[in-house]
Amino acid sequence: MKAVIQRVTQASVTIEDKQVASIKNGLLILLGIVPEDKKEDIQWLSNKIVNLRIFNDADGVMNTSLLNSNGDAIVVSQFTLHANTKKGNRPSYIKAAKPDVAIPLYQDFISQIEKDLGKSIQTGEFGADMQVALLNDGPVTIIIDTKNRE
Repeated sequence: MKAVIQRVTQASVTIEDKQVASIKNGLLILLGIVPEDKKEDIQWLSNKIVNLRIFNDADGVMNTSLLNSNGDAIVVSQFTLHANTKKGNRPSYIKAAKPDVAIPLYQDFISQIEKDLGKSIQTGEFGADMQVALLNDGPVTIIIDTKNRE
């Protein structure tokens, strides 16, 4: 699994002119899934995200996590995170998991992050043409790949 995590002061997802998700302070999480992803990847990534100390404390230092800041989250599936651009100018998405594999893993990730946060989160819609709007705070943008746990 690969996640692009953006600290936001606001974010929203719109599908066919209807807003389906909206948050104020929190994280916008773009999630890419490959066929090799397992339950351990879901648990590790969720734990890492909710405990990342990327929110400002009272002294203005990034020392507080999503869990401790009581922030919200939106998770959006994004197969293009696994684009291969080495050959030519048209990206290949062959590494991204097909829907029959990706959808259950996406749903399991949402359940896991809700469990780890202790509250519901918002989502986009798997496979939909979505418009994602955000106001990146900082800006803070972090990429995490479960296949590269350094």
